[in-house]
Amino acid sequence: MSGKDTSSTTLSLKRQAAVYAVDTFVHSGMILGLGSGTTALEAVRYIAECLQSGKLSNIVGVPCSIWIEEHAIDAGVPLTTLDENPRVDLTIDGADEVDPHLDLIKGGGASLLREKIVAQATAHEVIIVDESKISEGLGIRFPLPVEVIPFGWTTQDTFLRSLGAQTSMRLTPEGQPHITNQGNYIIDCAFGQIPDPYALAEQLQSRAGIVEHGLFLGIARDVIVAGSEGVRHLKRP
Repeated sequence: MSGKDTSSTTLSLKRQAAVYAVDTFVHSGMILGLGSGTTALEAVRYIAECLQSGKLSNIVGVPCSIWIEEHAIDAGVPLTTLDENPRVDLTIDGADEVDPHLDLIKGGGASLLREKIVAQATAHEVIIVDESKISEGLGIRFPLPVEVIPFGWTTQDTFLRSLGAQTSMRLTPEGQPHITNQGNYIIDCAFGQIPDPYALAEQLQSRAGIVEHGLFLGIARDVIVAGSEGVRHLKRP
């Protein structure tokens, strides 16, 4: 299969997961968290289509990144903020890795801080992925993004290495540090399979200078997985 065909198939799977999630969970009058990333973008586009057709009405979205905000505006999805609406009914977001407990690694798009802020304000978090994101354990398929403030960032890098990670500063195509929406850096941490994600999360949260990490634990209630055999709906017990 050519790269173009593979890309087309992956986009089709993302669209299937997005349509299923919107049709299943989104109702008129909701305040929606609009996750960031290419899979979440398919949900935004489908929500826009539903608004234009009249299938949905009175929807407002809280974007999780400047990137998704711009796409939502272009698509015609009305927006609000957490300051105006601090309680979000439903968030549809993507993930970079999903384990059997429905715990996640997120942050491939460098929007993990805003995504987690919106998630913790959300009554119901739904994750949409294609089947390539399903993993036997967190850290096997995707490195853990850690957002750090620029001041003294090398000390955070040293700390992360002391925990067993192989680290790399996330860079732009021009070779400069990637700057998040909040003006921070991202250090990608290859731990291999993380034996105890909850313990690691506590270690990272206790460190000054680490703003946030990409472990989203106990947050997703439903995970929609699109694959070659159709769409699966996984539910947290």
